[in-house]
Amino acid sequence: MSLNAYLILSVILFFIGLIGILRRKNLLMLFFATEIMLNAVNVGFVAISKFYGDLSGQVFSFFIIAVAASEVAIALGLLILWYKKGGSLNLDDIAKMRG
Repeated sequence: MSLNAYLILSVILFFIGLIGILRRKNLLMLFFATEIMLNAVNVGFVAISKFYGDLSGQVFSFFIIAVAASEVAIALGLLILWYKKGGSLNLDDIAKMRG
């Protein structure tokens, strides 16, 4: 496969994630859409890195995966807490929370 095919796949995945962020009301689905966007960037970095024969894109992609894993760990903890308190993960319900 050529570099263009990988970059087109990356762009398609990124826009799917962007549409998911803009359209979702469920907080869990919002985090899934963010993960899709991060993985789309990873596909692009790895494809360009392989095309040029340089490992820097793959190393940078590894760090993005590490940041995404820590984001998921923190986000899941918050989601469990919000679900126990409010019984819903709807963004409109969370926005109405009072301190």
